[in-house]
Amino acid sequence: MAVSKIGFGGGCHWCTEAVFDALKGVHHVEQGWIASEGEHAAFSEAVVVHFDVDKISQHTLIEIHLLTHASTSNHSMRGKYRSAIYAFDDSQLEQARESLSMLQANFDEELITRVLTFAEFRINTEEFLSYYRKNPEKAFCKRYIEPKLKKLMEEHGGRMKDQGSRIKDQS
Repeated sequence: MAVSKIGFGGGCHWCTEAVFDALKGVHHVEQGWIASEGEHAAFSEAVVVHFDVDKISQHTLIEIHLLTHASTSNHSMRGKYRSAIYAFDDSQLEQARESLSMLQANFDEELITRVLTFAEFRINTEEFLSYYRKNPEKAFCKRYIEPKLKKLMEEHGGRMKDQGSRIKDQS
């Protein structure tokens, strides 16, 4: 088993954590804040995804990330919710750039998601980790997380863990 890790930011880290936690081949999702370098050195809500490269590819993870957040919207909250892929080495940086370039064809508008070098991570406090799993009935989860999971199921249902059946049953 070849385990790798990659960072993703784009929207609320509770939402991003729930999306990646629902995927087969993802072993663990750390939720918190990631910083890069230079103009992106400030922390932004994000996750670090630990995944089995033999079960799910980095390209597929990037495709799902772009699908489940506003990856073409340069809205006013981008400081807190930076649309980014955080790479841990040069090879991953190049692969992520290639994936973004290929996946642009799936979108009518230009992707604003950036490929950045991972610099630092701060994990969230325990009470907010695994937020969706602990609080599926809360209004936030129903309003923001469940629609993302439903979209994920519609487009990548075969890649989802058993949680996919729960979302499907609610449709």
